[in-house]
Amino acid sequence: METKIKNVFKEGAISPEFIANSIAKHQSKTQIGAHDIFLGQVRADEIEGKTVSAIEYTAYETMANQKFHEIREVTFSKYEITCMHIYHSLGKVKTGEICLFVFVSSPHRRVAFEALEYVVEEIKAHVPVFGKELFEDDSYQWKVNT
Repeated sequence: METKIKNVFKEGAISPEFIANSIAKHQSKTQIGAHDIFLGQVRADEIEGKTVSAIEYTAYETMANQKFHEIREVTFSKYEITCMHIYHSLGKVKTGEICLFVFVSSPHRRVAFEALEYVVEEIKAHVPVFGKELFEDDSYQWKVNT
């Protein structure tokens, strides 16, 4: 059975309430023994004497959602996970706010740890999401993923 391609994008920062609600919805899934969560947060990096105040995220949404879907499918085939959720911000996200939320669940912790690391590294390496680092002086530069 082919799974539907989901839209992982949320406008603006991902709120702590959204994250908490996502976790709470899994209490009824009693075959899960472990959850692992990655939260990507915008840093106030200093670059050439200027401080980042926010990142403005853009993406080729159709292509990016397809890539997120492919990563999801490969992860389910490689690891014995129960479920996975990925959310990424679009638009402006201020320093200190969450821009990426990845949530992986499985019967056992080691699998959750390994699957989460795999997913996050694949996202950073292959998903066409672009970040424009906005500086406090209103200048900007395009972010390079590391």
